[in-house]
Amino acid sequence: MATDFPALQRFAASELFLQADKLEPCILVIFGAAGDLTRRKLLPALYNLVREQALDERFAVIGYSRSPKSNDHYRQVLRDSLEAYSRSQPIDDSVWQAFSRRIAYVEGNFEDPEGYIALRQQLEEFEREIGSEGNRLFYFATPPSAAPVILHRLSEAGLIESGGSEIPWTRVIMEKPYGHDLESATDLNRIVGEVLQEDQVYRIDHYLGKETVQNILVARLGNTIFEPLWNRKYIDHIQITAAEAIGVEGRGRFYEQTGVLRDMVQSHLLQVLSLCAMEPPVSFAADDIRDKRLEVLRSLRQFSNQEVFDHVVFGQYRGYRDEDNVASESKTPTYAAIKCYIDNWRWQGVPFFLRVGKHLKQRVTEISVVFRPVPLCLFGRDDVCEDLEPNVLTIRIQPDEGMALKITSKKPGDEMEVGSVEMDFSYSETYAHPIKDAYERLLLDAIKGDATLFARRDEVEFAWRFVTPILHSWEAATKKQPVFYAEGSEGPVEAENLMDRYSRQWRGIN
Repeated sequence: MATDFPALQRFAASELFLQADKLEPCILVIFGAAGDLTRRKLLPALYNLVREQALDERFAVIGYSRSPKSNDHYRQVLRDSLEAYSRSQPIDDSVWQAFSRRIAYVEGNFEDPEGYIALRQQLEEFEREIGSEGNRLFYFATPPSAAPVILHRLSEAGLIESGGSEIPWTRVIMEKPYGHDLESATDLNRIVGEVLQEDQVYRIDHYLGKETVQNILVARLGNTIFEPLWNRKYIDHIQITAAEAIGVEGRGRFYEQTGVLRDMVQSHLLQVLSLCAMEPPVSFAADDIRDKRLEVLRSLRQFSNQEVFDHVVFGQYRGYRDEDNVASESKTPTYAAIKCYIDNWRWQGVPFFLRVGKHLKQRVTEISVVFRPVPLCLFGRDDVCEDLEPNVLTIRIQPDEGMALKITSKKPGDEMEVGSVEMDFSYSETYAHPIKDAYERLLLDAIKGDATLFARRDEVEFAWRFVTPILHSWEAATKKQPVFYAEGSEGPVEAENLMDRYSRQWRGIN
């Protein structure tokens, strides 16, 4: 590739990078560079980081994929993606033009050693020109099955070293699903461990990059009105909901192999659960926080084969079997409701209800902490006491990021009437600065070497230890079918029945 190096020097000196000392220099290599994740999430995230002057000037991107493309063609594809998916609009053409000079494309098959030779040449060319000091970040925007091949080919080509935190550094970001079950995840961890040290591996779960997910610990540990009550004595139950309004959106083949449990529960929901339930860490250092998340995952009560069907509802939206590349008699669940327990001192006996599904009424992800009712109604009249509702703290993760606390208040008037009111906090109304996309935060953290918001090897395996028996029980029950629910509904009635059995009810999806 012919690179206009004087132009790069002018770019480095421009006002776009006045804050260039924020991060170390590096070159980011994206495997799966022509895929949906790169176009929808990674490139828009990188553009916005450049636009906000958050990256070192000695930063470049190399896309690696098997489809034939010239550098100019690839840059145009990415430019079109920004128009469609960037959170900041309109696209600043001067920012893009300067940034695009640091983007190159390498054509190659994941298994073909020749492609890695071409990749090495491009890496070395960029390193000479921009002075990235040999720091390399590899992003596997690929299926999990491709990771072992890519790792070994990179190692054979001398492109990665098992150097831990040494300088220059090599780091690898790996996308979910990390494995297919406990056995495959353990095997993948073993293979990764043959090539890299654990502190070089960044297993990404974009939910952990969301501002409101990070706020869970701040809300708990930064407010004395919450942490003393954050236990079985005061909390009746906790609900975690991740509802999507869309279906599989043309990804039928992927979803048939994955399903909602692998796609959402094993990663996103269990990570959010661990943040809600973890003990206070000794510090906010990465491993101190991950140690406490791990304790929660280790304490999750596992289900026997029969308990699976007592505690889990498997659902499927009615039109799923008509989607492209979906089997006509598919039993792949697109919805799951799970009642689970954490067997430790803080949470013993407190049920956690997880609910996740596609094609539901609205897109909403939230946590609802439902406190125990008052032990004695002091207001005399039965009708007043019947109107008392429990306090609920709701943390809205998306789309209307914020928190709400439902409390009981007297209604104005001469009579003793009570009702529930909400104290509401919205990020968009409170803070002028826009909320970063999760991938922006996570890419920055990987470049910094901060692994706090990434899953550690043992976290992944213990999450699979909880989910795998559920998967195996469902897949072995050949005569059982998922319960159907209408598109645009709140899910199957059987999920409501699950709550009714324990005299509780879901919060509405609205």
